[in-house]
Amino acid sequence: MLDKLHALKIKFEELAEKLSLPDVVSDQKKYMEFSKSYRELEPVVEAYNEYKLVLDNIESSKAMLKGEEDPEMREMVKMELDELLPKKVEMEEEIKVLLIPKDPQDNKDVIMELRAGTGGDEACLFVEDIYRMFTMFFKTAGLKAELINSNEGTTGGFKEISINVKGNDAYGILKFESGVHRVQRVPDTESQGRVHTSAITVAVMPEAEEVDVVINKADIRKDTFRASGAGGQHVNKTESAVRLTHIPTNTVVECQDGRSQHQNYDKALKVLRSRIYQAEVERANAERDAHRKSLISSGDRSAKIRTYNYPQGRITDHRIGKTMYNLSAFMNGDIQDMIDALKMAETAERMREGAEE
Repeated sequence: MLDKLHALKIKFEELAEKLSLPDVVSDQKKYMEFSKSYRELEPVVEAYNEYKLVLDNIESSKAMLKGEEDPEMREMVKMELDELLPKKVEMEEEIKVLLIPKDPQDNKDVIMELRAGTGGDEACLFVEDIYRMFTMFFKTAGLKAELINSNEGTTGGFKEISINVKGNDAYGILKFESGVHRVQRVPDTESQGRVHTSAITVAVMPEAEEVDVVINKADIRKDTFRASGAGGQHVNKTESAVRLTHIPTNTVVECQDGRSQHQNYDKALKVLRSRIYQAEVERANAERDAHRKSLISSGDRSAKIRTYNYPQGRITDHRIGKTMYNLSAFMNGDIQDMIDALKMAETAERMREGAEE
C-alpha cells in the first residue's frame, strides 16, 4: 500500500507543477482537467502524509524502548505507542476507503426527472412534494437547480418536472435517488380517511457533455408548439415550446419553460444528450456487472427504493433496510443522513468486491 501511496503523491506533485505552467493556465479545458485530478488526489496525499508520520513515530518509539533503561521514560514511550498503534490501524482503514476508485460520473452535473406514476392526482401532488424536498436540500448541499421543463397536473401538482442540478459532486450526491418513490397517506380528497398508496419515478442522469456523446443533428427531428404552462403572455402566443425526437433511439424530449424557442431548444438538447448517454452507461454497467446486481448503485428506475408513510411519520429505504422517523424534517430537505447511509453501504460493497478480486 505504501508504494501505491508514494506513487500517487508523486503524481499529485507533478499535477501541482503542471497547474502553474503558462500553457496549462491558458488552456481552460486542460486546466480544469488537471485541477479535477489534483482535487481528487489531495485527500489521499494528506492521509498518506499523516499515515507516514504515524509510522515514523512508531518506529522511533520502538527504537527508544529498546535503548531506554529509565522506568519513567519507558512508561511514557509505551503510553505513546498505545496511542499510535490503534491510530495506525484506523488510518489504514480510512486510506483503504480513499483508494477505492470513484465512479467517473460522480463529478458530473445532473439532469433529474420526476414523473407521476400510479395514483392519479395524488401522484402529481407527490411529485410537487418531492420536488420541494430536493429544492430545499439543494440549498443546504450547495447545489444549484434550474427548471428545464414542467407539466402541471389537472388538479394541482405536476405530472412531470425536469431540472438541471449543478455543483461539486452533484451526481455522486444524488445518484441514489433514482427509482420509484412510494407514498402512503390520506389524500385531501378522501372523505373516509382511508390511506392511499401512490408512486412517482425519479431519474437521476449525469449531464452529458458534447465529448461524451456525439449526436448527429440530422438524426434529430425538431417540432415547435405553444407552451401550455405559466411564463408570461408571450409564451402562450408564440410557438416557443420545443419537442426533439432522436430518430435512431426514438427518444423524445420536450421543453417549454424557457423564455424563447432558442432557450428551450438548448435545454431540450442537453436533456436528450444526457438520456442517450445514460442509456449507454446503463448498458455498459449491465455488461460489467453481469455476475452481480447492486441494488444501491444500479439506478434501476423500475425498482421501489423508498416508502414515505405519513400516518406513521416514517421513511424506509428498501435497499439498505434503513427506517427513519423524521418525515416532516425529511420532506423539508433534511435527507443528508439517508444519503450518507447509502454512500456507506456502497463503499462497504465495493470494499468487499475489492477483497474478492
